[in-house]
Amino acid sequence: MPRILSLLPACFRAAALLVCALLAGPVAAAPPDLGEDIVMREAWISTRDGVRLAADLYFPKGHEPGAGGAPLPVLLEYLPYRKTEDRDGRLALFSYFLRRGYAVARVDIRGTGNSEGRLVEYEYSEQEQRDGEDVIAWLATQPWSTGKLGMFGLSWGGFNSLHMAMRNPPALKAVVAIQAADDLYEDDAHFIDGGMHVDSYEMQLDLANAMPGAPDYRIDEAYFRDRFDTPPWLPLYKRQSRAGPFWDRTAPIRHLDDIRIPTFLIGGLLDGYRDSVPRMLAGVKNAPVKAIMGPWSHAWPNNSYPEPSIEWRHEAVRWFDHWLKGIDTGIMQEPRFALYVRHSHPPLQDIAAVPGEWRWEEGWPIARARTQTLYPRADRTLAGGKPPARAGIHNLDYVPTAGVEAGGPVMWWGDPTPDQRPSDAFGLVYESAPLEADLEVTGFPVAHLNVSASAPVANWFVRLSDVAPGGAVSLVAGAGFNGTHRESSREPKALVPGQEVALGIEMHFTTWVFPKGHRIRFVVSNAQWPMFWPSPQAMSTTLRLGGKGATRLDLPVIPHAERPVPVFLPPAEDPVLAGFGALESGTSSGYGEVNLVERLPLTRSTRVTASAGGGYRYPWGTSHSSERIVHETSDTQPENSSATGTYATSVELPGRVLRWEGDVRFWSDASTFHYRFTRRLFENGSLLREKSWDESFPRDNQ
Repeated sequence: MPRILSLLPACFRAAALLVCALLAGPVAAAPPDLGEDIVMREAWISTRDGVRLAADLYFPKGHEPGAGGAPLPVLLEYLPYRKTEDRDGRLALFSYFLRRGYAVARVDIRGTGNSEGRLVEYEYSEQEQRDGEDVIAWLATQPWSTGKLGMFGLSWGGFNSLHMAMRNPPALKAVVAIQAADDLYEDDAHFIDGGMHVDSYEMQLDLANAMPGAPDYRIDEAYFRDRFDTPPWLPLYKRQSRAGPFWDRTAPIRHLDDIRIPTFLIGGLLDGYRDSVPRMLAGVKNAPVKAIMGPWSHAWPNNSYPEPSIEWRHEAVRWFDHWLKGIDTGIMQEPRFALYVRHSHPPLQDIAAVPGEWRWEEGWPIARARTQTLYPRADRTLAGGKPPARAGIHNLDYVPTAGVEAGGPVMWWGDPTPDQRPSDAFGLVYESAPLEADLEVTGFPVAHLNVSASAPVANWFVRLSDVAPGGAVSLVAGAGFNGTHRESSREPKALVPGQEVALGIEMHFTTWVFPKGHRIRFVVSNAQWPMFWPSPQAMSTTLRLGGKGATRLDLPVIPHAERPVPVFLPPAEDPVLAGFGALESGTSSGYGEVNLVERLPLTRSTRVTASAGGGYRYPWGTSHSSERIVHETSDTQPENSSATGTYATSVELPGRVLRWEGDVRFWSDASTFHYRFTRRLFENGSLLREKSWDESFPRDNQ
């Protein structure tokens, strides 16, 4: 799910700003002027059931249809994020490939952007993937194509690149998947670590899906039937609160043996999807796999946040040249994993650059890794050696409003975080002595806990942090765990109040060098709001420290070794398309970002508000968007929690102003989740259409 406005123009301008007549063939009558060396044509691509998908086809000049140039291999990006409004972003992105001997196709998924048909029933559906096979087959048979295709993309585009690699269409020869998850239940936006999550992306997408294609924005009965009146996706996902077939169908982690397409994975240490990179690097056995893991959030690595950026497209071209052109670029002789190892830095949300260093590793897991075990002790220290002999107990009162500093409602276990001390104040904190030497932790730290709760539903959160000599606390890694999933996330089982259970909680992938003189901090808590929905009952929990199977923290430590260093090119300068441009910059993520935390002592409640807005100009008009999401809960009645979102997009055309509005409310009581959503469409200030949905469904151990 896309995040950065200036870095992710397709996704922000389409999904957050929510905003061509196409010919029945590969060539349009009046294509836009993209400069001297690049040509674009529009096309319809018919699927097996006759629905036409809208495509923008980009060519190096002289290779477009009818120009007589030699056929080229084709790269595909396949998205629901509205190709027409993002032509400037795609010109910038694609130009690197076009100038190195590739054609590039950008295709709108069925029922989105300028494509025909009814909106797909949910993300990554069977329909979307069947259509993807049809698109690949069509591109492979065009006279300007060599018949060999690559596929690439970030987030959704990375997801469906992996999904198509699982289906192995004959013409698809290689994929590059950037910031994409392999586990759609545990690591995607809907349920994180098995816990309920409600964020801005999920809410605003149900308004974005209701937009017709640009630049004509045709409003007719077919539009209402196929888009505006289609049911929202959010409650569909939230009903699926258990792992199982709904999530397994397109989760690569469940289908690794099906992948036979050479796969290049690129991830970011500050992205919520990073775990997929080492897992797939280790788990895919029937296809070549390479990977890069940088210090980035959810963004293209050539325009990354934070720095250092790299020209990932150079590596992608080397990959595609090898598999689509048969050129020995040397990429297959290099080690399989380029890894950025972060060095300790202060806890800054606006950090410009992450200190650290690149190095090559042969793959994953790293052979020289060793496990260092640390034990929390009764005096709140954290130390190695033998576990505590006595089974000491530490008690913790549940504070549902705690945890804002560890992750807000925008991104999950990603993005830079502030100082963790305010959240740590509401957890059990264990801290090592100052380190006598630098210590590198790279991999998946694991916390083994012996816990109990006074309620049948409880969540546990574990965090690993770096404590500087001055006291600042930087988050290194963390994870959550729904206690009812202790035996299975497919068949949750209520906790027995007061009964001890053993939990093994694997934290999300990290790299970090703790410097000499710093301390290692380990924190156990029961709330991380608003990233995770609060469990419904006031309660207390216990943590048993010593005795049999003592609570412990296992750190994946990497001993120092001289390793070769990858050398990446700096980002290239990309072209700019005339007629497009930002009017208002919006937020850095492209989604609502937390700008107000209100704590009300008298009611022991907290309200977290995240907002965003922006504007954009196009050759045909302008658009403006706004969004606001408010999460509310209280320490005395956590069952009564809510997330309320308001979204709007206006498109201003000559003599015509269209405005779409969406009001969303998701809330809970002790036993039930409730959902209400209203879409509205106005033309020149007059209401054209309004439709509402109301649903309720059981909490089911959430």
